[in-house]
Order: sequence, then C-alpha cells, then structure tokens
Amino acid sequence: MTSTVDPVVAADPAAPVALSRRRRYGRGPLGTVLPPLIFGVGGLLLWEATVVLGRVAPFILPAPSAIGREFGGNFAVIWQAGLASGANALVGLLAGAVVGILAAMLAGRFRFLGEVSVPVAAALNALPIIALAPILNNMFESTSSIPRRLVVAIVVFFPVFVNTSRGLRLVDPTHRELMDSYAVRGWTFTRLVRLPGALPFVFTGLRQASSLAVIAAVVAEYFGGLQDGLGSRITSAAALTAYPRAWAFVVGACVLGLVFYLVALGLERLATPWRARRPG
Repeated sequence: MTSTVDPVVAADPAAPVALSRRRRYGRGPLGTVLPPLIFGVGGLLLWEATVVLGRVAPFILPAPSAIGREFGGNFAVIWQAGLASGANALVGLLAGAVVGILAAMLAGRFRFLGEVSVPVAAALNALPIIALAPILNNMFESTSSIPRRLVVAIVVFFPVFVNTSRGLRLVDPTHRELMDSYAVRGWTFTRLVRLPGALPFVFTGLRQASSLAVIAAVVAEYFGGLQDGLGSRITSAAALTAYPRAWAFVVGACVLGLVFYLVALGLERLATPWRARRPG
C-alpha cells in the first residue's frame, strides 16, 4: 500500500506543524486581516446609522462621514500637526527607553539600586500628565518643546524599566553555568547573556510605550506651549465648536499611535527573528 507525500512536507520537516496550525486557526494573510476589517467597517456603519437615524447632535457625536470629510479637507494641517506631535513623541520615547534600559541594567547589577529603583519608578508612573505638563511648561520658554518631550520620557520610562528588569532577572541556568565555567562576571555577563536574553521583554516594554508616547505627547499639548501639534489643534477646534474637525485631529492622533506601534513591532521582528520562526 502506497501513500503520497505532500511536497511541502517533504521539503520542510516543520511544515506539518505550520499546516496544522493554519488549518486549526485559519491563520493566513486573509484570516488575519479580514476579521478586524469586517469588525471596523461594521462598527463605522453602526455609528453612522446611530447618528443619522437617531438624530444625535454633532457636538455630542459627529457622524463618521462628517469626520471623514473634515479629515480629507484638513489633511495637510493634520499631516503637519502629526509631524510635530510625532517628533515630540519620538524624542521622548527614545530618551525614556534609553534611561529605562540603563536603569534596569544598574538595578540588576547592584542589589541596593534594585531595591530603591522600583518604588521610584512606581512613583514616576503615578504622576498624572495633567498635573505634570503645566508645571514643566512654566519651567521652560513658551516656544520650547522640551516640556512635552520630558512628559513623554517620564511616561515611557516605567513600562520599559519594568519589562527590562524582569527580562534581566530571567537567565537560563545553562547559560549561567557556561559563563561561570569561563569565569565571566559583572558587566560582561550582562552584556553577553542578560541583555540578549531580555530582548523580548525590552520590546514588550517598547510596544507598550510606543502608544503611550503618542498619548502623552498629545495630552501635553493641551496645556500651552507651541500650538503646532495635534493636541493644540483638538482643543482649538473644540473651542470653536468645530467638533467634526476636532474628531478629525483625534483620528490623526490614532493613526500616529498606530504607526508608532507598528514600527516597534517591526523592530521587534527584526531584532528577535527566532520568535517568529518558533513553532507553538
């Protein structure tokens, strides 16, 4: 009795696992994109119908069609405001991430710093942006972007620090024994073993921080300073009762946050390719 062998399975021994997972979960490019697309379009249609048929006032909830028209008509302004907010979010994200990673390395290297740093990080995380942004704006010139970037860096610091610290603590015993056999200690051990092993945790923190960076940058713009970002455009449009236009700037902020998240996800895939290839 003869049996046919799938040429894909014959070429790749790992193919049966991938094929079984694909058949079980229906995960292909279409299976990944189609469900959220259907859900999103259905939600927008329901929103439109609720506003139009229910005669909801535009200052309570504008219709998606009105927001879309404002988005298209003000695309150049939204683009420029998005670049300004994105620059503040990017600088603050990089600064907060670098400080968070370095602080986690120091906390993992010295026990005293590890015991002290966690409460300090928790206190920074508890600082409300609404209270922090006006204080920092008063400390610098009205034309300076430093206050907004400091707000972003403070918000970003906590998730990066916590996730990196956790990753640095989880060391494979086999790797530790190997480094002990070579008498590798201190910063060399951190650089060769701890930090590479903690990369998945670092990027988890960066993915969390990427969206938080945009939120912090936009909210910080509500409290004075340069009127060139998405946050200041939202407040000015709402003050003029141009609510569809305000929502259009909110959509721009959502798109900006999504771009930051996708870039962080792409960098994670590039830096940790073994996680994408790992079955299961």
